[in-house]
Amino acid sequence: MSAPIPPVFSIARRRFLQSAAGMLSLSALGQDGPDIVNAKKRRVGLIGAGWYGKSDLWRLAQVAPIEIVSICDPDRRMLTGAAAMASERQASRKMPRVYGDYREMLRERDLDIVLVGSPDHWHALHAIAAIESGADVYLQKPISRDVMEGEAILATARKHNRVVQVGTQRKSTPHLIDAKKQIVDAGLLGKVGHVDMCCYFPMRANGNPPVEPVPDYLDYEMWTGPAPLRPYDGLPHLRWWRTFTEYGNGIMGDMCVHMLDTVRWMLKLGWPKRISSTGGIYVQKGGKSNITDTQTAVFEYPEFDAVWQHRSWGVAPDPDYPWALFLHGEKGVLKASTMRADFVPLDPKGKTIHFDCLYEREKYPEDLKEANIELNAAPATRLHMLDFLSAIEKRGRPVADIEEGHISTASCILANLAMQTGETLRYNPARREITNSKQANALLRREYRKPWRRPEPAKV
Repeated sequence: MSAPIPPVFSIARRRFLQSAAGMLSLSALGQDGPDIVNAKKRRVGLIGAGWYGKSDLWRLAQVAPIEIVSICDPDRRMLTGAAAMASERQASRKMPRVYGDYREMLRERDLDIVLVGSPDHWHALHAIAAIESGADVYLQKPISRDVMEGEAILATARKHNRVVQVGTQRKSTPHLIDAKKQIVDAGLLGKVGHVDMCCYFPMRANGNPPVEPVPDYLDYEMWTGPAPLRPYDGLPHLRWWRTFTEYGNGIMGDMCVHMLDTVRWMLKLGWPKRISSTGGIYVQKGGKSNITDTQTAVFEYPEFDAVWQHRSWGVAPDPDYPWALFLHGEKGVLKASTMRADFVPLDPKGKTIHFDCLYEREKYPEDLKEANIELNAAPATRLHMLDFLSAIEKRGRPVADIEEGHISTASCILANLAMQTGETLRYNPARREITNSKQANALLRREYRKPWRRPEPAKV
């Protein structure tokens, strides 16, 4: 039996609709009213047909009429499977065109929207090419593998006046929207003097598979692209690629970016003034993984520090909040995660306020048949897609605009650079440089594997 929809959603949904970022069609959210979002059927392409790329595509198809025109992936088996699923899910039953090279797909210049669900090391090239093709873009987080890639995406989006929504969908998570409104914005915390963020999930694959021949259905050269070409030791899909710094920014870039972005949204924060970090591989030394298994980072703001910690081993100090944020105020603390939120007042006579995660099993029963779906995240992604469509309709900025995604992504990358160099770093976004470390500044641009050429920030 499906769980009942928590009452908190009705409040969160109403407030979301009333917000400037959420001027959405009432009927698109299951209420009576004019359907402004559904006014136009949009032509959509997907780059990266893996787990989350397909998940984002299906969520978009659930909330708006779209034609899935093309799908691109260097794995032919994954590609053909995604195309068949798309044909089944769209009203026209048309089979999307399939491509192994994103440049061929975008050369058609016939897409209104491009979803980028490729691994992190590809995000910049894919997003920039999609923007330059004339499409609006839904870009998964983290937006880039290095800081200058993020600057280049931001500059390109502004130059071409394209809407870019980043997949930091906590800003569209119903119970977090409500917690922000009822606790943070209402002043129940009082002055915030410290923020903690954490992840204690076992995120590192840490295996040691043997090197083997590349299967004929995978274009490993294209999958690797501008990254270093590692010896092939099995399909890199799902979490295997995330365990290597060649392709991503570790747990900092995967998990901290979500929580830092949420903290920044809740507390109206911009760039940190200074960033420091320590960590390494302290426990899980047996496999090939080269990302940290333990790391702490401090993001310094004028009136408090936001401190991140992750461990991919051991147990979480608070079992209810293994991946979470904690806003510590003079009047109480707000604990928040993708699954729940709790306000605990300092005054023992005060009222504890609990927020439940929304599940939409009854409204979208097809979710229950989807492999590997994150049921708790699906409603948030649907609202995120609606906000994206609303921004496209208005030619405005979405709630997770590319600039906000860049600040959150770059801050996490800078934390990794601070750990690598052993320095506390200051980044000047106007000058696009680290002002107090030549060593770290030289690491703002990673080297690309030939013949790929890295993008540079264009003049706006």
